Amino acid sequence: MKDFSASPEPHGAPTVSEARLLSVLDTAADGIIVIDERARILIFNKACEQMFGIRAAEAVGQNVKIVMPIEYAADHDEYVGSYIRTGVKKIIGIGREVRGRHADGTVFPLELSVGEAATPDGRQFIGILRDLRPRKESEQRLADLQSELVHLARVSAIDEMGAAIAHELNQPLTALMLYLQAIRRAHSRGIDIVTVAGDILDKAAGEAERAGHIIQRMRQFVEKRDPERHVRQLDPLIDEAIDLTLLGQRHRIRIDRQQAPRLPPVSVDPVQVQQIVVNLVRNAIEAAAGTGDPAIVIRTREHEGSVILEVEDNGPGIAPEALAKLFEAFASSKRRGMGLGLAISRTIAQNHGGDLLVDPGGHGRGACFSLVLPAVTASSEIG
Repeated sequence: MKDFSASPEPHGAPTVSEARLLSVLDTAADGIIVIDERARILIFNKACEQMFGIRAAEAVGQNVKIVMPIEYAADHDEYVGSYIRTGVKKIIGIGREVRGRHADGTVFPLELSVGEAATPDGRQFIGILRDLRPRKESEQRLADLQSELVHLARVSAIDEMGAAIAHELNQPLTALMLYLQAIRRAHSRGIDIVTVAGDILDKAAGEAERAGHIIQRMRQFVEKRDPERHVRQLDPLIDEAIDLTLLGQRHRIRIDRQQAPRLPPVSVDPVQVQQIVVNLVRNAIEAAAGTGDPAIVIRTREHEGSVILEVEDNGPGIAPEALAKLFEAFASSKRRGMGLGLAISRTIAQNHGGDLLVDPGGHGRGACFSLVLPAVTASSEIG
C-alpha cells in the first residue's frame, strides 16, 4: 500500500482511486492508522495529527508505539508477532476501549477498532480510533447533575417533613428544659439537690441524646457526598429509614413489618436506598390516610437472585390517568414538594442494577411498590 500521508511524489500524480482515498483520510472525523507486520506506521491521517499532536510526516515509518502509553507499548510488538504466528485474535474485529498518548505525554481514552488486509506488500492492519474524552466528560457532567438531583430530592423530602420533624425535635428539648428548671427551682428554695440532681440530670442527658440522634439522622440523610457502595443487609437500612419517616408522624396508621429470614446481602449506597424507602413509606402513609383503618405492609423477601422490598398500602390505588406519569420528574400532584421522589427513586434503583416497580391496585386494593436489588452472592463478591 502506497504511503498516502505525504504529498504525491513529483514523478507521478495520484490515480483516481488514490485521490478518493486521500479525500477520505483527510475528511474522516476518526483517527485512521495503518501499520505493517512490523508495526511501522504507513498511514496517519489528519484526525490522528490532531488527536496525538504528531505530524504525519513525523509518524510515518515509526513504530506505532509512539502513540501508546508505556504499559501498552511494551507488549504491542509481541502481540502482533503472536497473532501472525498463531492467528489467535485478541482485538482484531472487536472494538474496545484503550488508551493513547499525546506528544505532550497526556494519556487519554480511545475507542479502537482493528481490521486487517492482505496486500502485495504483506499483511497490514487498519486501526480506527475515536477520542473518548468528550464522551467521558459528558458522562461525568451527567453523573454530577444526577448526583445533585438525588441530593436535591433528599433535601426536598426533609423540607416536606419539616413541621413533623420540628415537632419531634421539640419534645426532647422541652423535656430537657423542664428537667433543668426543676433543678434550678429546687436550688432557689434551699432544697438539698444532691439527692435528686443525679436522677434528674440522667433524664436530661437522655433527652439531649435523643435530640442529638434526631439531628444526626437528618444530617446523614441530607449530607451532600459522593455515592459509596457497601455490602449490607437490607432490613436494618429499611428499619432506620422507617424510623426517620415516622418522626413526628401525625397519621394514625398501622405498620405491618414482615421480614424474610436469612436474606442475602446487597451492594448499595445505604443513604440512597434509605432515600427510596423514606419516599415509598411517606407515599404509602398519605395514600392510606383517607381510609377508615389506614395500614401499610412493609415486607422483604428473596426472589430469583434478588432481594425485594415491597411497600403496600390499603388506599384506593393509583388512578389509570396518573399511572403513565408516575415516574416522571416534576409530575407530582401534591401541593408541596417538587415531584422528584419516584423519578429519583427509580433512577437510584436502576443505577444499583435493580428497578422500582408498581402494582397500581384499584378495585378495593391499594398500590404496592417493589424495590428490586441484586443479591450479593459468594461468586459475585469474588468477581
